[in-house]
Amino acid sequence: MIRLEINGKAYEVEVAPDVPLLWVIRERLKLTGTKFGCGIGMCGSCTVHMDGKAIRSCQTPVGDAQGTKITTIEGLPEIHPIKKAWLEEDVPQCGYCQSGQIMQAAALLNEDPHPSEAEIIEHMNGNLCRCGTYTKIKSAIRLASMGGKQ
Repeated sequence: MIRLEINGKAYEVEVAPDVPLLWVIRERLKLTGTKFGCGIGMCGSCTVHMDGKAIRSCQTPVGDAQGTKITTIEGLPEIHPIKKAWLEEDVPQCGYCQSGQIMQAAALLNEDPHPSEAEIIEHMNGNLCRCGTYTKIKSAIRLASMGGKQ
């Protein structure tokens, strides 16, 4: 039995410890905001927070998540500055990668509330967007870092 804390709620799941955290989140717990993209940790669609740090849930064995605090897109408050900025900047096109992008950006702002443009680009590097909304993503992160005033 694997014990997890996700979005402040305790869960017990009967699954092998080497099963990727992504599949437990999506298939067992039905928290489908976290997306499957590439399955090899290269696209960022599956990004969640583990103890406040952005991780790729497709590459994290669920056994490694025991004893940590996991946050998915569903657990990030609607009033979070990055979610508000995302809407204000009208970032999504198809939207598939957006939960991973938002979680990666939220982790950046947790570490550095006022990142430079270079720091934004470096931190977001590796989160892929097929629609190419990178300019809007960067603008939303800057907006959130400035308290919603740009």
